[in-house]
Amino acid sequence: MEYNSSRENLAIPEYGRHVQNLVNYAKTIEDDDFRQAFIERILDLMMQMHPQNKIMDDYKEKLWKHLFRIANYELNVKVPGGHIPTKEEAEKKPEKIPYPASEARYRHYGNNVQRLIKKALEMEAGPVRDGFVATIGSYMKLAYRTWNKEHYVSDETIKSDLETLSGGILTLDDDATIDNLTSANRSNSRRKKMSGSGHNGNGSNNYQGRSSRNNSNYKGRRRKP
Repeated sequence: MEYNSSRENLAIPEYGRHVQNLVNYAKTIEDDDFRQAFIERILDLMMQMHPQNKIMDDYKEKLWKHLFRIANYELNVKVPGGHIPTKEEAEKKPEKIPYPASEARYRHYGNNVQRLIKKALEMEAGPVRDGFVATIGSYMKLAYRTWNKEHYVSDETIKSDLETLSGGILTLDDDATIDNLTSANRSNSRRKKMSGSGHNGNGSNNYQGRSSRNNSNYKGRRRKP
């Protein structure tokens, strides 16, 4: 009796030993046409074993890569598209993505605040940058509240942290209220909803006007005695 411990290790266990034996046999076929047809039949078998792969993008390309991996990349066949999978490609590791570094003291604001401040420092001084800085302050206050919902944060704290993070270049006026920006957006949103629902500028809708016109038309159509 032959045990699995004495057999060849499976390159991809999901396809089983029979598929691996068929691939090993295909490597011994000398006729190119017969070998090509035999490998394509193995590919169909692999597809039937895992039909859920059909919903994946480029699933046939992935099956060809699995097939060459099972064959230890020692297979002389024609691949659709002409690209032969190689062992070097399979062993290639993706480049490491550098973790965004931020100051530990202001980590609760997140790395996006650091990027926004850097963008603001590259802008020319003027109304546009002032509005952008006000938006940064509003975002900083929102991030602070998300990080610590139970702790109250004042506008003075946000202004001080903004000035420190920007090296003293970006500042907000002492009398500026950071929540005004968010409140203004909410007011504009409510006004747009009111105008879209049929309300006019006086706070009444157009229903009364339509109703009065309908009543006048109805009176005009009344039959004379």
